Amino acid sequence: MTAVAVLAALAGSPGLAQAQQPPQAGPLSVTDDSGLPPGWRIDGKGGARELVWRAPKAVPMGDARVEFRTGDRLLGVPRPAKDGRTFRLALEEARPNGLKDLQVTAAGRRLDAADQTPKSGARGARVPAQAPANGVDPGRPGSYRTVSGEYDLDPIRLPGYAAPVEMRAQVVAPKGATGSRPLALFLHGRHATCYKPGSTSEDDVTGDWPCTAGYKPIPSDKGYLRDQQLLASQGYVTVSISANGINAQDANAEDAGAQARSSLVRQHLARWADWSAHRSSAPAVVREALKADLSRVLLVGHSRGGEGVNRAAMDSLYPPPAAEDGYRGPVRWKVRGTVLIGPTIFGQNPVADVPSVTLLPGCDGDVSDLQGEDFVDGTRGISRGGALHSAVYVVGANHNYFNSEWTPGEAEAPASDDFWTDPEQPDPVCSPGAPTRLTAAQQHQAGSTYIAAAARLFVAGDDRVRPLLDGSGKRAPSADPARVLTHAVGGRRGGGFLPDGGVKVTGARLCSAIDPDPAVACMNPESPGSSPHFAWWETEKETGRGAVDVKWSAPGTAARVAPAKPVSLRGAQKLALRVFVPPNTTGTRFDVSVTDSGNRRARLGSVRIDGLPGSASTASYWAQELRVPLTAATRAKLDLGHVKSLELTPRSRSGQAWLMDAWGWAPGTPAVKAAALPRVDVGRTTVKEGDSGTRTYRVPVRISGHGSGQVRVYVLDPDSGRAESRLVTVRPGSDAIDVPVEVKGDTAYGFDVRHDIAVKAVHHAVIGKHRGGVTAENDDPAPVVTLSPVADRVTEGGTLTWRLSLDAPTTVDIWQPVRVLAVTEGTELSTKDVDPQWLKDWSGDVPDPERPLSRANLWVWLNIPPGSTGVDFTVPTVQDQLAEPTESMRLALTDYDAEPLPDKPVLTGTVLDRP
Repeated sequence: MTAVAVLAALAGSPGLAQAQQPPQAGPLSVTDDSGLPPGWRIDGKGGARELVWRAPKAVPMGDARVEFRTGDRLLGVPRPAKDGRTFRLALEEARPNGLKDLQVTAAGRRLDAADQTPKSGARGARVPAQAPANGVDPGRPGSYRTVSGEYDLDPIRLPGYAAPVEMRAQVVAPKGATGSRPLALFLHGRHATCYKPGSTSEDDVTGDWPCTAGYKPIPSDKGYLRDQQLLASQGYVTVSISANGINAQDANAEDAGAQARSSLVRQHLARWADWSAHRSSAPAVVREALKADLSRVLLVGHSRGGEGVNRAAMDSLYPPPAAEDGYRGPVRWKVRGTVLIGPTIFGQNPVADVPSVTLLPGCDGDVSDLQGEDFVDGTRGISRGGALHSAVYVVGANHNYFNSEWTPGEAEAPASDDFWTDPEQPDPVCSPGAPTRLTAAQQHQAGSTYIAAAARLFVAGDDRVRPLLDGSGKRAPSADPARVLTHAVGGRRGGGFLPDGGVKVTGARLCSAIDPDPAVACMNPESPGSSPHFAWWETEKETGRGAVDVKWSAPGTAARVAPAKPVSLRGAQKLALRVFVPPNTTGTRFDVSVTDSGNRRARLGSVRIDGLPGSASTASYWAQELRVPLTAATRAKLDLGHVKSLELTPRSRSGQAWLMDAWGWAPGTPAVKAAALPRVDVGRTTVKEGDSGTRTYRVPVRISGHGSGQVRVYVLDPDSGRAESRLVTVRPGSDAIDVPVEVKGDTAYGFDVRHDIAVKAVHHAVIGKHRGGVTAENDDPAPVVTLSPVADRVTEGGTLTWRLSLDAPTTVDIWQPVRVLAVTEGTELSTKDVDPQWLKDWSGDVPDPERPLSRANLWVWLNIPPGSTGVDFTVPTVQDQLAEPTESMRLALTDYDAEPLPDKPVLTGTVLDRP
């Protein structure tokens, strides 16, 4: 189960407050509209102050990255505590003066509030029509007998990970034949690591490593045994490796564990290379199996394991920085392709020259934004374009059920459905029992079939299975009743119409995938659901990533797309378009036409598209591949070597559609040879700010590899979080990415400050570690905080006043909570003895029923702004007509868990009855 699933089940918190403070000092409460929202606090000491969010209940480990955001801006990735409820983000990443509209998200979904998206747009969701069967079905078992077993080697040390990581794996392989066979390696995703045997409660799973007494490792590596069995019967040696040691420690890794997972994969591949050369040194199950052929390797990764095997494929072609790599040996294998199941891609850095198949679960409740689509979209224009990159959208599949050890009723440890749904408002697409939702067995069978399809195409070279993967609209009967749709880029596609900066669009809108301006963004932020093509990355605005938005209220007006230079469709049989329409819509139709440089125009034909089944909780704005023959252009004697524009003319009455791209398509799968490219890795330098002067540092960037390429560098402002971008040409060994950072010394207390950049490949380059920078550490002591009386003895109707003081001004906001405690003697002020508006403002409470003031949830956060040394906390009392004894209240400085500080006095305020 995931953070998204469990938090969606909780009642939403009150409306989020604004944390930016007014210029003047003033008291702030966790419930006040100008304070931190409920569940949030500032914690820590010195320069290690942290923004902390505490969930109402434990958040299980998942693959989606939990993120703190302020509106559309990413503040940073918090570290989870062992309790599973507390998440901490260093204030070097989240500056207090920018803490507006605080949100906790994972893969685009809110975790800190109930889903407020209207449950609309799902009416009419229907199961897509069944596609015709392909001539070859890779889901059928082969004829090889198999052997199964496991190995458990000595653990290894990985850079940045304190605890050793296990070298354990499950092997299923063919036996009883001669020769060597291809190797398929599986890597599971981020999941809980340990469980208490005999318990069925998810409260009895942990993220520890190694497991503590009374707990056992969760065998996530056993979750693909059925997939392994199918491949082994078809002649593949398979191994599924365990990565619990990484899962337990990757919360502190800036790349979320991608480099560590790559290192682990390559450590296993190196062992297999050794065993192929020296069979006698291999574990028993390996010796019993057929010999593995390391020149034919398929890597299969689930969730963060998908990003991990992508990085392993990259590192096998373009070596990473040695200091950050956990494998230093030679590359004695060749990765022929990858299969990525509901993957993360936090770096948005796919390997363009290694073929891939990405499975996108339509009911993914963990990586719910389906960001893995970037393993397809992000390869366009990067390299030669010969590698096929396929996206396989599985209607009704969730995230977890591709792994049997994450599936209830099959797993050894407690497990659950990651797609959470409200029983009172079941999701029409993804709730269990919905016509579009798959059972666990159906989903796993579909997954096995398409993994086998990728193996057969990329490793065995059987082009007959390509129509199952490349948008040709064929199905594998073994995957029935699953409805599976595909599209692709690469392969034998060419002459792309791409929505990049050089294209001109008329009759439609060239839109941006990520932009805070709704007039520029491709999708209205109020639209129910989301698009995998527009998943968030590191910045609130991106350059060069978009689509063509076509909207019409009557048929007949053409949308024209004209690239900067004419494209060549010579040698293509058809024009393949990737288009999506709103979910659950039907009957959208277009005429498709092209015009050459001589202004000869040909109508190629018509296409029809129906929206995918979708709801407000799904990422169903996903492009389907539509093809029209180029025969009409040939008959009209168009110069297909110089096509200057593409036209889409709506024929349905009204509607909206988004064009992702269009390509000349021809059948076949070309041989792929990886290009020699430069690789960029961004490092991090940490420096002390000093007491005076200004020092200039530079963001450490390593450019290795061969040749030259272009990348886009985003420089993130540490105060606003906004990014300035520039296009940079990179060459190995150069300092082309030169980002100076000025650090000013002072003697005033402040927070650590991170000056970060993020890098993305544009053309002829690969990106390893995509984000880094210079961290300027505060080296000044935190101020001493005191609370003292100003007016602590007043007559009713007067105002009790205390002053919160610092011994020195600071450069940052200082937050300090105070709490009203029960009196130890005498009569306590009641909720009717203070101003009712004051009580409502600071506690959210009302006077009735009358009760002691300490029972009114008065835990108040006081803020001292930068440059100031104090702020007053006031309690206005009210005058009444009753004769009362002297009343009092007690006030204490507290820690961030509302416990009074033991080394600070508790102060008393006294209210006298008016004579």
